[in-house]
Amino acid sequence: MKNFSLPFIPERLDKPREKGLTMMMDKGLSLSQTADFIEANEHLTDIVKFGFGTAFVTNDLEKKIALYKAHNIRPYFGGTLFEAFYARGMFEDYLRLVDKYDLDLAEISDGSIIIPHDEKCELIRTMAKDRTVLSEVGSKDSGILISPNKWIKMMSTELEAGSWKVIAEGRESGNVGVFRPNGTAHTFLINKIIAKIEPNSILWEAPIKNQQVWFIKLFGANVNLGNIAPHEVIPLECLRIGLRGDTFFENLPADYADRLKQVNSDDIDED
Repeated sequence: MKNFSLPFIPERLDKPREKGLTMMMDKGLSLSQTADFIEANEHLTDIVKFGFGTAFVTNDLEKKIALYKAHNIRPYFGGTLFEAFYARGMFEDYLRLVDKYDLDLAEISDGSIIIPHDEKCELIRTMAKDRTVLSEVGSKDSGILISPNKWIKMMSTELEAGSWKVIAEGRESGNVGVFRPNGTAHTFLINKIIAKIEPNSILWEAPIKNQQVWFIKLFGANVNLGNIAPHEVIPLECLRIGLRGDTFFENLPADYADRLKQVNSDDIDED
């Protein structure tokens, strides 16, 4: 949706889309807050994750799911809930739970527990028969380091097993996985990954603005980003299309950008 015309705005694909996804992290919105969120953000939000195990204790869960689905937003349970079931030997129960709530999207992760990778890929194959699967790569434990080659192997084999997208772990804190402890992007790791894995197949968890800016500058407006807070969906869209200072010059023609930057420099010199 565009309220008026403005040149040099990058094209954003309409929903449903395969790239440029925005995943909002719902950590316990009330039913009325969900309705308010949808009113403001329906056109910008592709998928919603009920963060970690919040689905277990969220009021009006069934009504919330129905509300999201009625407005073309695909909800799913966070990977930690899957891990909680799997750690208790209840994988079949988890499948029944997903079916009970009529969710077409499901996440398989091993960020908190260890699942042999061949076993994880078999779980993906099983779940992908009837559902769209998101699988997450990377540990939530900052002390567990995974080599770039292992990241690449896990991502590629999970996509081959049937994952729609692989999620690059970043947590809601944005300081593990593809990020360093200080929150900056692990550029060496990410460059290694995208040399082998199609970037549109990856959904990058990027809860912090400077992380979002970094990915947008690297991949453009239609990068897949996740773990976005409800109140940050519209600000993120403005980052994507160059209507915030951090990405203002990304889509302007070079002669415009050079001229405007020179004007700004002259103004500073005069002071």
